[in-house]
Amino acid sequence: MSQDPIAPPRRAERPSPNAAIRRQPISREAHRARSVASDDIPQPAAFLSRRKNTLALGAVCLASLMFGLEISSVPVILPTLERVLHGDFKGMQWIMNAYTLAVTTVLMATGTLADRFGRRCIFVIGIALFGITSLICGLAQSVPTLMVARLLQGASGGAMLICQVAVLSHQFNAGPERARAFSAWGIIFGIGLGFGPIIGGGIVALSSWQWVFWVHALLAVVTLTLVFSGVQESRDPHAHTLDVAGIVTLSLAVFGLVYFITQVPALGFSNPRALFIIAATLVAFVAFLFAEKLNARPMFDFSVFRIPQFSGALMGSAGMNFSFWPFMIYLPIYFQIGLGYDSVSAGLALLAYTLPTLLFPPLGERLALRYGSGIAIPAGLFTIGLGFMLMRYGSGAAHANAWTLLPGCMIAGAGLGLTNTPVTNTTTAAVPAERAGMASGIDMSARMITLAINIALMGAILVGGILFNLKTRLPTTLDTAPLGRLAEKIAAGDVEAVRMGMPALAQIDPSGSVVHAALMRGFGWVMVYGGVGVWVLAALSFAISGSASRRLKSEKPVLAKQQQQQAQCDAC
Repeated sequence: MSQDPIAPPRRAERPSPNAAIRRQPISREAHRARSVASDDIPQPAAFLSRRKNTLALGAVCLASLMFGLEISSVPVILPTLERVLHGDFKGMQWIMNAYTLAVTTVLMATGTLADRFGRRCIFVIGIALFGITSLICGLAQSVPTLMVARLLQGASGGAMLICQVAVLSHQFNAGPERARAFSAWGIIFGIGLGFGPIIGGGIVALSSWQWVFWVHALLAVVTLTLVFSGVQESRDPHAHTLDVAGIVTLSLAVFGLVYFITQVPALGFSNPRALFIIAATLVAFVAFLFAEKLNARPMFDFSVFRIPQFSGALMGSAGMNFSFWPFMIYLPIYFQIGLGYDSVSAGLALLAYTLPTLLFPPLGERLALRYGSGIAIPAGLFTIGLGFMLMRYGSGAAHANAWTLLPGCMIAGAGLGLTNTPVTNTTTAAVPAERAGMASGIDMSARMITLAINIALMGAILVGGILFNLKTRLPTTLDTAPLGRLAEKIAAGDVEAVRMGMPALAQIDPSGSVVHAALMRGFGWVMVYGGVGVWVLAALSFAISGSASRRLKSEKPVLAKQQQQQAQCDAC
């Protein structure tokens, strides 16, 4: 089952109730004519078409694999990058968020550009740039260089992602073939996300961190070969104009909020610079609302938020990226620094977190069909929160290790698997067909925006938790002024720098137990934040769409009875 956030819903094609009554026997002459017609179909052309579609599917699957790997493999090497590139905690946050913010911005623009200039053309450009920027990422010798390269890589990755849906939709227009193609695409995307941590850890163990990026340059060459061999060009002659004002203002608002969250711990809330950042962010957001209200063809049509099922599903999108995915950025630090694992062991431990996301989507789909998305989505979000609370309990054990976190990791992953498919299906199925593309874009943007904001928020909470626990456990006579900067180094895993930067702390805590305990308790704060936050969103989702789902569920037997009576009348 697809793990991609913009995969289209599966809608079963059911025959009309009158189909069996109206079906007439086929005469011998008609059967013979049909056989002759089928013999006249040019078989070589059909074979070439199937071959091109297979190559196109291979290209799209490889592109989705690259995108998924880039999200889940890089967090495993963050402690290595912090050490090798002499970076700090904020730098590691921006290495991840530069990619996320760029994807968010480009997603909103690429769909229109692809419709106008050609989906294959934009797909080729996206893949080529993704390979080139991945090469630059591996060549980076400093954190700022890597951040810029990640920004460009995210922009090309966003273009590559949005074109995948358009390519599959154009090349596979038959029902069964289309369903199989999207299913294969979703499975490969899920494999990239699920196995990215162990792949990233294995690459670092066998070679170096650079190959975590360089492998995409090689995959991009293979993908381009498949694109040129199989993908057909397609355009939309009625494509809308680009909503430049909406894209620019929303991007500025999201960037400003993320920047404020990452900088305010050092600046302070009353600092003029911090106040200017938050004021500019609010101005950009208000400008975005006005731009969308005045635009005849807005990127975000706010009227869809009046549909309860859509708004409830959007709470599910936010919930998954409020807790599960941003925490995956920090879990490798917990395993490698907190528990002392190497990169491979950390990657293996992360499989307990990611693999259930591949196994539970079929169950989530069945629950949504039986009870409605207004029940299934909040239930999935509640399960994620339960997993986070169990992780918090496991991390507080006397001898915490991967096994004490295992139940919580698996339950959180299962919760995401239960949530993702109902969310994906509902966001497009709950709106009129002509607005499904726009609804899918809102869903994807909500996911990426929530992810970017919560990467920053979880980092701030982690640093705040470490700082609080250091202050409570250290003597009051110790000068605590440098502790804020040291808390960031602890959060990034640079424990040795703490000893060198504050000799008095090294004398008081020669074994490092106080520093280690502060790190573990800081992660406990993050786990509680993730659990409580996703529970709040689960309650909002249920409040918005739960009653609508129950009403639709109760109406189904009535509609079925009416259809049966109509079928009997037609048969008379």
